[in-house]
Amino acid sequence: MKRTHADYKPLLWILAIPVLNIFYGVLNHGNTTVRSLMISWDDYIPFIPAFIIPYILWYPFILTMLVAYFIKNKTTYYRTLLTLCLGLVASYITFFFYQTTVGRPVITETGLTYWLVNFIYQTDGPYNCFPSIHVLTSYLMLKGLSECKWSALAKWTIIIASWTITASTVFVKQHVVLDIAGAIVLVEIIYFVVRKWVFPTEPGLSAASQPVYEAAREISHH
Repeated sequence: MKRTHADYKPLLWILAIPVLNIFYGVLNHGNTTVRSLMISWDDYIPFIPAFIIPYILWYPFILTMLVAYFIKNKTTYYRTLLTLCLGLVASYITFFFYQTTVGRPVITETGLTYWLVNFIYQTDGPYNCFPSIHVLTSYLMLKGLSECKWSALAKWTIIIASWTITASTVFVKQHVVLDIAGAIVLVEIIYFVVRKWVFPTEPGLSAASQPVYEAAREISHH
């Protein structure tokens, strides 16, 4: 069946992400008590500037995955997007009450990857680290994989991309190990709640989720 422009209107809910991200910039400072969550494991993780490439590719990866979920399974799309937004809110609340930082290397080398690392360092302060939003969103994109039909190539590409982005956060010294662990735990908790009580697997939405589901879909009918 041919899709109309109205069919794609629910994608506008993705705009909630940049709106929420306003708070990231507001909170990205050290004008409060700042803690470090470095553990001994972090000392063994080398700085690998080449990982700045997957770190930056996180941006199109998340957008592409949300659009793919929208096309393949609307329920998975709404479930993933709501989990993402709630995860951002939970992260920002954590940043406000429990701000953390991570030590960064001084970049003196030249070359594309070093320049990109410096660019990220200059545009993103060394705060808002726990939990890692890069990891939160990348790991979240794996949760709905089994709910949609993918080719083997596509599925493994998504899995590898997600975990490579996750690894990049520590290899470019934007995060520490506990930032990764915190993000994964947060996703598991929120996704469980959203899947069980807000957007459960169809058929048969729960009574509690029906108003939320109808509100989310209403935009496509106007």
